Amino acid sequence: MSLFLLLILVAIVLGIIGFAVHGLFYLLVIGAVVLVVDLVYAAMRFRRGGRKHRLAR
Repeated sequence: MSLFLLLILVAIVLGIIGFAVHGLFYLLVIGAVVLVVDLVYAAMRFRRGGRKHRLAR
């Protein structure tokens, strides 16, 4: 779950920088790609999440 939140944060920061700074539009595109990949990762992880749970010891 922390990886999901970290990637969301990275995507938002890259998107803001890419939107605000003239000439760095590619950062906005990279941020959007990271966001889409992160959402696909989360969807796949939540889809198969009910099988087994790890116990923290």
